[in-house]
Amino acid sequence: MNTFESMDLEAGVIEALHQCYDPEIPVDIYELGLIYEIKIDEQGAAKIKMTLTSPNCPEAASLPFQVEEKVKAVNGITDAKVELTFDPPWSTCMMSEAAKLQLNMF
Repeated sequence: MNTFESMDLEAGVIEALHQCYDPEIPVDIYELGLIYEIKIDEQGAAKIKMTLTSPNCPEAASLPFQVEEKVKAVNGITDAKVELTFDPPWSTCMMSEAAKLQLNMF
């Protein structure tokens, strides 16, 4: 896989992540800052390191699965695995400016 293919795959993964939402917050998980890392290997397998807004989040079981399914649907991605972490813990400072604006946090 060359650099351009890798960049296209990452852009596709990010686009897919924009389709995943924390059900309690009307902003996608990418803009919320829940995605800490995206790695795509030479075979097209994606590894996503992410967190949740809280360790007690009721979506802890379903949201990582939803992320895996959305990312697997990206053309060129052969597999997707999510690693859930709480280090560092999520905070509102991790949100994008667009997310803060959408939630009237200014």
